[in-house]
Amino acid sequence: MMEKTVKVSGEFIQLNQLLKLENIASSGGEAKAMIESGRVLVNGEKSDAIRKKLRTGDVVKVGSHVFRILSDDVC
Repeated sequence: MMEKTVKVSGEFIQLNQLLKLENIASSGGEAKAMIESGRVLVNGEKSDAIRKKLRTGDVVKVGSHVFRILSDDVC
């Protein structure tokens, strides 16, 4: 399992947007279904918030994919 750092502009990125940005989900509907099914972990816990705001330091795990959020605002 390899961790990828995802740099986002601004303070946060929404969970469903991250899944689409990283090509884990091909559409918003697919992202929603993945999140609701419990296949997406945020900081080690199942998240049912489709538009959960991910901020610097948050870790998202989907299957073998792991993403660490880093905001461009952090110097």
